[in-house]
Amino acid sequence: MRTSRRFLSALLSLSALVVLSASASAADPGVAFPATSQVSDQKAGSILFYSAYASNATAPATENTRLNITNTSSTSAAFVHLYFIDGSSCSVADNFICLTANQTASVLTSDIDPGVRGYAIAIAVDGVLGIPTAFNFLIGDFYLKYSTGHSGNFGAEAFSALFDGTLPGDSTTGAATIRFDNVQYNWAPLVLASSSIPARVDGNDTLLVINRVGGDLLSTGATIQAIFGLLYDDAENTFSYNFTSGACQFRSSISDAFPRTVPRVSSIIPAGRTGWTKFWSINGFGLLGLQINYNANAATNNPLHPGDFSGGRNLHKLTFAPLSTYRVPIFAPTC
Repeated sequence: MRTSRRFLSALLSLSALVVLSASASAADPGVAFPATSQVSDQKAGSILFYSAYASNATAPATENTRLNITNTSSTSAAFVHLYFIDGSSCSVADNFICLTANQTASVLTSDIDPGVRGYAIAIAVDGVLGIPTAFNFLIGDFYLKYSTGHSGNFGAEAFSALFDGTLPGDSTTGAATIRFDNVQYNWAPLVLASSSIPARVDGNDTLLVINRVGGDLLSTGATIQAIFGLLYDDAENTFSYNFTSGACQFRSSISDAFPRTVPRVSSIIPAGRTGWTKFWSINGFGLLGLQINYNANAATNNPLHPGDFSGGRNLHKLTFAPLSTYRVPIFAPTC
């Protein structure tokens, strides 16, 4: 397991980004998101999934990510085990962050895990043994920019714990198993969708990022493997595609090279038109992801290109996988 040795020092050096809320009521008005509501970037949870992070080790100004996490509880501290999964090698780095009631913190990946592209997970644990615990008060988001020009602000996907207390752990192996089975935690998504893909010939470069939900975080994240998808044009015509990835994170711009369709994407989504796609794991694995569109004309305010935009969003979740799991190590928080 790789180690993020500079993580705690980075937190201290970024003290200007750590803010305590001035005040908070014991209970917020209105009706809270129920724990049984499925994974969302709009609710609080016990596990946060950051679908992408990146940092160029030699040029962090061009490629970097700011990860943000907040404890919304006004009465209890949060002990959080953070995992950073390399999207290509699937290797894992981990560390802890501890938040007092109402505290928020931000870190730059250029300080804690430079030169890596992947995804991150934040898991609430108890403060003594480090066992995953029910603490549905965590929210987060991240600002992401790639050196290709793709950038955006995304909410962290939150999974609620559906149990009370802590999970059972294996004292022999020093590990616990997290199950996204709608009994321990909410289900992980199976079918993901992009609601709109603009034409590449109009200057658009739509980047798709897909992550496999699952793995043994004592060693590696799980790989994506085989994906099947359907691409639709704006006249309701359907075109299928498939691909296989041996990585934990798949990243590719949508073009005539990917996905491979007949005819090619540029014929399905010609100039001035849009399309959309949905896809899923053939093996039934849970997936999460995002898309970012980059259009160089969007930044020029050119009156000849009033319909050009850049930005990103999390992918939509259409169905859920019956079971996804992470095996995580158990040891006492170091903060």
